Amino acid sequence: MSRRTGARRRLGSIRLSLVLLALVPSVTLAAMWGVTTIQMFSEGLRLRDQTELSRSTGAMGTDATLALQRERSLSAAWLASPHGSRAALDAQREETDKAVAKLVGQADAIEKAPSRISDRLYSVLGSVGSLEYYRDQVDDPTDITPQQALDQYSSIVDDQIHAFQELSQVDDGDLTSQAGPLVALEHAAELVSREDAQLTLAWPSGHLDDAAWVQFAELVNTRRWLVQDQVVPQLTGSAKTQTERILASREWQTLQSVEDQVLAARNSSADADKIALPDAQKRWNAAMDQLSEQYAGLIQQQTTALLERSADKADALLLKAALLSAGGLLALLLCVGMSWRITRSLSRRLRGLRRAAVSLAQERLPDVVARLERGETVDPESATTPLDYGHDELGQVAQAFNTAQRTAVHTAVELADTRRGFQKIILGIARQSQNLVNLQLSKLDTLEREHTDPDILKGLYELDSTASQLRRYEENLVIVSGERPGRSWTDPVALIDILRGAVGEVAEYQRVEVHTEEEVYVAPPAVADVIHLLAELIDNATAYSPAPSPVTVRAGMVAKGLAVEVEDRGLGMSEEDYASFNEQLAVPPQFDVVALADDLRLGMFVIAQLAHRHGIAVTLRASPYGGTTAIVLIPHEIVVREVPDTSAPEARNTEPMTDTDAPRGTAVAGDAEAAEGGPASAREPRPLVTARTAPAAPAARTVIPRRDGLAPLPRRVPQTSLVEELREEAAPAADDGSLDDFTAEAAASSLAGFQRGTLRARDDDAEPPSGQETAAPPRQAAADPVPSTPPADR
Repeated sequence: MSRRTGARRRLGSIRLSLVLLALVPSVTLAAMWGVTTIQMFSEGLRLRDQTELSRSTGAMGTDATLALQRERSLSAAWLASPHGSRAALDAQREETDKAVAKLVGQADAIEKAPSRISDRLYSVLGSVGSLEYYRDQVDDPTDITPQQALDQYSSIVDDQIHAFQELSQVDDGDLTSQAGPLVALEHAAELVSREDAQLTLAWPSGHLDDAAWVQFAELVNTRRWLVQDQVVPQLTGSAKTQTERILASREWQTLQSVEDQVLAARNSSADADKIALPDAQKRWNAAMDQLSEQYAGLIQQQTTALLERSADKADALLLKAALLSAGGLLALLLCVGMSWRITRSLSRRLRGLRRAAVSLAQERLPDVVARLERGETVDPESATTPLDYGHDELGQVAQAFNTAQRTAVHTAVELADTRRGFQKIILGIARQSQNLVNLQLSKLDTLEREHTDPDILKGLYELDSTASQLRRYEENLVIVSGERPGRSWTDPVALIDILRGAVGEVAEYQRVEVHTEEEVYVAPPAVADVIHLLAELIDNATAYSPAPSPVTVRAGMVAKGLAVEVEDRGLGMSEEDYASFNEQLAVPPQFDVVALADDLRLGMFVIAQLAHRHGIAVTLRASPYGGTTAIVLIPHEIVVREVPDTSAPEARNTEPMTDTDAPRGTAVAGDAEAAEGGPASAREPRPLVTARTAPAAPAARTVIPRRDGLAPLPRRVPQTSLVEELREEAAPAADDGSLDDFTAEAAASSLAGFQRGTLRARDDDAEPPSGQETAAPPRQAAADPVPSTPPADR
């Protein structure tokens, strides 16, 4: 990227671009669309819906209120003079029913209204539902008094006035302030109507009782306070002019004059329970007829005007919201354009940096590490490609990334060199130690052939077992170094020989019990590794379980291969430890000096290496005895079922070894067969084999061939090959053959006699070739399959 192109694509620094990218869209969207569009549209729609509801309910219920007031006055007149004409009352009831029906018909709209409004209107609907009952009581008062019937009308009207007040409360403050005086005016008209009903009911009797007079006085005083303090001061415009005209009219003056006379009648009345009314019924009725028409018209006119203003206000709010929304849309488009331009510039540069970072993390660094693992020489400078992204913040990130990748490659090269050097040192020490161990085993073998003293042989066998264990430890170092041990086979090896070979490399082999009935073989390339793997598991089992308890080894074929279980009776581990070790055994291990220094369980590393090499699955789990069970699943690929060619058993006895520390039992088994004239006929299936099992009584040795034609490891009877003079006393006949009294001295004595008999048989068969009498016999011909096999199996 050139400087000119980079300058054209970048709008200031990365920080400024990010600020603009985040600030402009958020402020525009929040201010224009969030506040204007949502709030203005919702306010306008809400005001329009409330206006429509007010209109649909009869000018906010005003029609029903005025109709109920007129019906109440006529009902009071009928109750006062029941024998008069009912035509006016029946006509008014029809008008009231029409107004109430209009209110009840808006039930669906009331349900959608705000809760404060719907609650009030539902209260009105409930009140008018009982209107028919009270009309019946007016026509035929049986259950309640006339005053109670009129009070029910007053209750319905009160609910209607409160609903009118709730409907007038809108989000627009100007409309709400204009509706306040109108509500007070309607309330004042209701108080005048109650005064008329009360006087109409009392005119025929010509007097009021004390309770009725007190109620009348409260109505008068409350209405006068409303008119003087709430209605007149707050009205404006034509509403105020019309109200003042009504208050100055002759009818209003007559009304107030009659009120004053009724209020003064109590002072001049002799009986407090019968307060005489003035003779002013005609004047009162004439004034009320005129005033009722005037204030009803005023209320309806002002209510209609208020609803029109509310509708106009709602339309204005919606128009304003639309205009502001359109302006916000333009601002939004501008914001999106700027954001897109800035984002495109940043995204192109960031994509380039991301591709470079991903390429380094997923391709170049892994390739460098793979080359280092293959032993190739890597130049850190040529392996890293510098990134150039200018000199702004993003360019500084690229420079820091260049430094990081150079440091990573340098560190990987240095670690690889250090690891290779450390592995070479370990491998060199291990190879030298292996040579010394092999030389020691060879000399021990020579000494075992030369000496017949049981005490000396006992010590030699113990040294031989220790040397075999030391050889396994040296092989651990070779495996840790990434190399393979030197031992190898050219023919498949029987499973029982594999298990005995593994047991023989364990210090406490006497505690190991081997059980198997399978007559299968392990492919030659995996023989040494399988023996080593099993030996590590068995050694771990003996090390982490108490000395008297046995360690059981079982082997059998399963659906996915050959399963070998190594079970001990130690203390076991926690579930977390089992999960941790199983995870380590399942993942291909990597050599790491630091990790090995933190965890001294080198055997687990070796087991994982060997298992991964041949696709073997190793799983640890809790044993029913409280210890640990290790399950080794050997796949079918390295398990051989076909029987090898038995026509030339010498081929198996002379298989080439790559070093002198190969197992020493196979050749011995072959020599024993050769000495007895070859394998015998097929025999019955072999019983479960135990590593520490020995024959119970001296008998003639008969080598029974295996089911597959191969000869098994020989079972030797103590003192069979000795002359009578050298034999020890036989065990009592009552002995049950228990192995508890079988000691190393007895094993050494029996093997010494067997060795002397074998040497004597060889001397009788033929003279050795020239040059071999002074040299130690080759270890391949006299070696057991188990370097430290228990003395009874040697």
